[in-house]
Amino acid sequence: MSEGMIHCEGLVKIYKTADLEVVALQGLDLEIDPGELVAVVGASGSGKSTLLNILAGLDVPTAGQVRVAGQDLLGMNARDRTRYRRTVVGFVWQQTARNLLPYLTAVRNVELPLAMAGVARSTRRGRALELLDLVGLADRADHRPRELSGGQRQRVAIAVALANDPRVLLADEPTGELDSATSSEVFEAIRRVNRETGVTGFIVTHDPLVSEAVNRTLQIRDGRISSETVRRMLHPDATELHAEDYAVLDRAGRLQLPAEYVESLRLGRRVRLVLEGDHVEVWPGEPR
Repeated sequence: MSEGMIHCEGLVKIYKTADLEVVALQGLDLEIDPGELVAVVGASGSGKSTLLNILAGLDVPTAGQVRVAGQDLLGMNARDRTRYRRTVVGFVWQQTARNLLPYLTAVRNVELPLAMAGVARSTRRGRALELLDLVGLADRADHRPRELSGGQRQRVAIAVALANDPRVLLADEPTGELDSATSSEVFEAIRRVNRETGVTGFIVTHDPLVSEAVNRTLQIRDGRISSETVRRMLHPDATELHAEDYAVLDRAGRLQLPAEYVESLRLGRRVRLVLEGDHVEVWPGEPR
């Protein structure tokens, strides 16, 4: 079976400060297919930002496997990692001011990654205008960031991230500083570029508008993917996506039960498993 666009197996990240070790990722497994648009949610400290930084080539995992577009991130040196960030992935930060140079116009901001890659001026101007049109801002090409709204700056940032035709678009809370109406515009721009360019999208978010409008939402808990919500049309004439929640079984056979299930059934440290013909039953298993 072919590997996905993003492949993580047994991914571990440990941060060490003085005498303290913090395990941010604990054997995380993940598979994302080419062209998918996936949202990732989780509580603060769950590991989602660590995972995003590793996929972006901004951080180095401690152990395990991680490959993006077939490239092994664990085996990269500093030069490989720089090339990877410039050509394989595009990144959109939460802070709108962090994405753009304030003294350049929108079109010049989009041109900048192309100029750094050695693309001819005539070619990069056309490419930049094409991307601004894709995110609905062709008419704001000559405006500087201070002349744009927060949502417009984020849409320009998406165009910048796509300038070098990356295989994966990574976004860290891209609507986190925006109101709901503006968030909708930004996310619709992400959906449009995913649909029209085929770029794989990986979005870390707390925004329900985003997490509930993609076909797949991943929940991270305690450094591993704990559950997924998959949305699909039940039949061709349906007008709304049908959502189904799944627990995730990792490669070691470990399963994280949703916290609300554990609390509702008052499950303790042990549970009793009963194998039936076509399913497994989970029962409270504390000794009597």
